[in-house]
Amino acid sequence: MSANGLDFSIAIGGAAGQGIATPGNILARMFSRRGLHLYAYNAYQSIIRGGHILLTIRIRDREVLTHGDGIDLLLCLNQDTMDRHLRILGPGSRALYNSDKIQPGEAPDGVILCPMPIAELAGDSKNKLIQNTISLGVMMSLIGLDFSVLEEALEQAFKRKGDAVVEENVTMAQAGYDHATTHFESVPEPLPEGKKPLAMWTGNSALAMGGAAAGVKFYAAYPMSPATGVLHWMANHAHELGIMVRQVEDEIGVANMVIGAAHSGCRAMCATSGGGFALMTEAIGAASMMEIPAVFINVMRAGPSTGVPTKTEQGDLWQVLGASQGDFERFIVAPKDALDAYNTVPELFNLVDRAQCPGILISDLLISEGTFNVDPDLIDLQPEIDRGDLLVDPSPNGNYLRYADTESGISPRVTPGHEGFVHVVTTDEHDEDGVIISDEFTHPHKRRRSVEKRARKFLGVAADVSPPTLEGPQDAEVTLVGWGSTYGVIREAIEMLSEQGVVANQLTIKWIVPFHSEVVDEILSSAKRVLIVENSHSGQFARYLRSETGFSAHGHIRKYDGEPFMPHHVVEGVIELLESQAAIHIPYQEIIV
Repeated sequence: MSANGLDFSIAIGGAAGQGIATPGNILARMFSRRGLHLYAYNAYQSIIRGGHILLTIRIRDREVLTHGDGIDLLLCLNQDTMDRHLRILGPGSRALYNSDKIQPGEAPDGVILCPMPIAELAGDSKNKLIQNTISLGVMMSLIGLDFSVLEEALEQAFKRKGDAVVEENVTMAQAGYDHATTHFESVPEPLPEGKKPLAMWTGNSALAMGGAAAGVKFYAAYPMSPATGVLHWMANHAHELGIMVRQVEDEIGVANMVIGAAHSGCRAMCATSGGGFALMTEAIGAASMMEIPAVFINVMRAGPSTGVPTKTEQGDLWQVLGASQGDFERFIVAPKDALDAYNTVPELFNLVDRAQCPGILISDLLISEGTFNVDPDLIDLQPEIDRGDLLVDPSPNGNYLRYADTESGISPRVTPGHEGFVHVVTTDEHDEDGVIISDEFTHPHKRRRSVEKRARKFLGVAADVSPPTLEGPQDAEVTLVGWGSTYGVIREAIEMLSEQGVVANQLTIKWIVPFHSEVVDEILSSAKRVLIVENSHSGQFARYLRSETGFSAHGHIRKYDGEPFMPHHVVEGVIELLESQAAIHIPYQEIIV
């Protein structure tokens, strides 16, 4: 505990195959049940065995959206973790390790080493991963919690494996707890208990739940990290929720099946990453031309091609902006965290249904595979549903025009199969009745009318999208601009800057299309200094902002190594900008220490 309240980080490091996820999940669930806020980020590699993994769980007594800057308790499951991370620990931090196999080396001043004689504590156990359970017991003692808290968590985690497994894990954890109580000094203040138990979810689970709440009845996907978690949630809950879920052979098939399902009248959705989204783009354009509403999710990974499948980046912005060819109507939105992702999906479905066009939700690994917890009372399980001008049970009509040129641009939409409402749906340019006009060179006014109708309907619905607002003091020295997942790290950096006497505020852009150019330009033109924070090498959002408003930022903080920002990266970039007193570009390597 500090003057600013609880802020404690636990990191578990090792190699793939050493069972890092299980103790991490047990800790996260245990802290959530105690009402403590947490965010967990897993830096892992796309290999089955070996490599280096570091799972960080940050616990606070208030909302937390980043894994922070430091580590207070480090569990080293192998020598590699010790070699990498011991040197960056600060005074008061503790490093746990198997003293039978790991040599700590020289620890920085103030770092407390906690050697665990695993072979002695494990006794006759043959379980190769038992050191993880023993370590959990040691952790509970070090953070000052009663063993019963861990015992209950272990029973919940292993009850499906039988009483013998539960008993072994409880016994081993007790051995670790007793050893630590006898040999190690616990943290000065035990971790407290919050006001009420909190729910826990990943960003991908939140996206899937948002789809279910929005009334999605068809979901298709081809597994592609870091979006696969959406498919897993949908598949696990499909039967009870009445959702048809299909794993398709490729993303071309996925997109076309989703459009076909949406054309039939049900809400349909899919999720992929950049490589899969590239295959979907022709279909997305087709949905716009046919005026069929559907939602496509792109969870960004790092790099082009296969890239770095298990790392995060914001490098697909121009990809989604350029999805398909020609001028076409679509919504593009970037939620800022898991709860926002959940709430955004129903909102996006309402908009695309009203405008009869596709919608693209853009996330990244940091949000989608990050673990958040949330007050269950904040989750609206029955969001407003607006299907727009959808005539599901129309009266007979002998002269139905699917693409009627109305004043609003929105044409009455009828689900297929109703007598008297037969109509043509085609990906070619067409007239009000759906008949192709691509060869009618003598009637260019029909082409203009169709294009203007689609644009008019979109602008009418887009006017209901809320513009971004400035968070923080109006007279700030620095305005930090970000989009999507950088929201949390910018917010925390502003708190840290305040402690250093620097007043900053933030502008987070959620809606990429429609982009509120006038509002954004007015805000930024009034700012003293503007810094754009984004996870891309070329500054894709900075270029988009300039193209839409003509505004050029005074500086940039960019990170593109696959790992997310830490708050101190942003703080150091701001300080350097202020010290330079000039409009500069701050390369990534100059602000990382």
